Amino acid sequence: MAMIDMNGAFSPMGNFLGGMPGTCLEDPVPIEEQAAADATLLSGQLSGVGHRLFAPAGRRRLRAFSSTEAARLIGVSDGYLRQLSLSGDSPRPSNVSLTGRRGYTLADIHALREHLAAQGGTKERYYLPYRNPAAGEQLQIVAVTNCSAGSGKTTTATHLAQYLALHGYRVLAIDLDPQAAMSALLGCQPGLGPDAKASICGAMTDDDEHVPFRSVIRKTHFPGLDISPSNLRLQEFQHGTSRRLAMRKEGLLDAKPFARVKTAIATVGDDYDVVILDCPPQLGYLTVSALCAATAVIVTVNPRMPDVVSVSQFLDMISEILSQAREAGAMSKLSFLRYLITQYEMSDAVQTQIVGFLRTQFGERVLTTPMVKSTAIADAALAGQTLFEAGRETFPRAIYDRAIESVTSVSSEIERLIRASWGRAG
Repeated sequence: MAMIDMNGAFSPMGNFLGGMPGTCLEDPVPIEEQAAADATLLSGQLSGVGHRLFAPAGRRRLRAFSSTEAARLIGVSDGYLRQLSLSGDSPRPSNVSLTGRRGYTLADIHALREHLAAQGGTKERYYLPYRNPAAGEQLQIVAVTNCSAGSGKTTTATHLAQYLALHGYRVLAIDLDPQAAMSALLGCQPGLGPDAKASICGAMTDDDEHVPFRSVIRKTHFPGLDISPSNLRLQEFQHGTSRRLAMRKEGLLDAKPFARVKTAIATVGDDYDVVILDCPPQLGYLTVSALCAATAVIVTVNPRMPDVVSVSQFLDMISEILSQAREAGAMSKLSFLRYLITQYEMSDAVQTQIVGFLRTQFGERVLTTPMVKSTAIADAALAGQTLFEAGRETFPRAIYDRAIESVTSVSSEIERLIRASWGRAG
């Protein structure tokens, strides 16, 4: 925009705004330099604020579990657990009150599992459910996906990862969503600290910035659960989508672009039983690469008609792309595909009708238990926690019990599918 000066000539609006005639603003700093300077300034301030408000994974502490909770997780009676704690030859709980009330950390629970498994017998695999590669039990890679935001994808993926860790599995969570909600829930604040740039993105590049995938995996405050966090750099992996999709029409498609997630996971697969992939809420190369790596897929579905229509379109698009990826040899063998109803309100008659419609269409591919819509889940997330961390005393009991029953039932059903893929019963 320009203004006419007193001599009738055009002058830039910036000069007009600079002040009296004969004065002008200094040359502005180039936007890329100003952006870099502001990013450095803001990052430094956020690091201090973030460490005060959000303890990093190394400082976060998972709550202690009551003896009843610990016994349920291990799969023994509370009375037997008490006998173990008094026997003197098994790991003791870390917290014992003056009244004799026992509190078990997750590390205590894992130690008890190992103690019971070491006794041998038919229950060794029951107490310590690690997969057995020698028996053909392959690493299970579970992709939780939907092309729409707000479908409960991250809530499902995070609770599932924690549930499996609580039950003795070695779990790796990979946050593929540049928004990094799962990373935050598991104690890795995106953009803060020395790991600000850590993500699987560095392991998927072919350039000089390539890093081993193991170097970007972090421990969480859940023993047995590791995470590859996310950050906005993952968005760079989406940039080649249009070009590469055009290449497949020209018959130039090869497996390498689609197999990047699969290739990275293969370098650490021996360390884990299950990998959980939290996919971004759009159909780009991160999602496609995740689906190519997956041995199991959970599609979250909100029981509202616009969301069901969106899922229909999503399935149609991925079927075309994945068929091309299969021709290129990039696809893994799929153990199961399931649809999970999320944000479900049982009192909503329309939602109930839609759920019935989906069950009629897909049958057993719709998980039996829906993930209910609950203020307990939402409020825990606002505090940077899951229901497993928050504890029953944090919410009205009826609300918490309903929510935790839903989360546990969903995760348990997926666990049974994983075990079935290994040829295990129950």
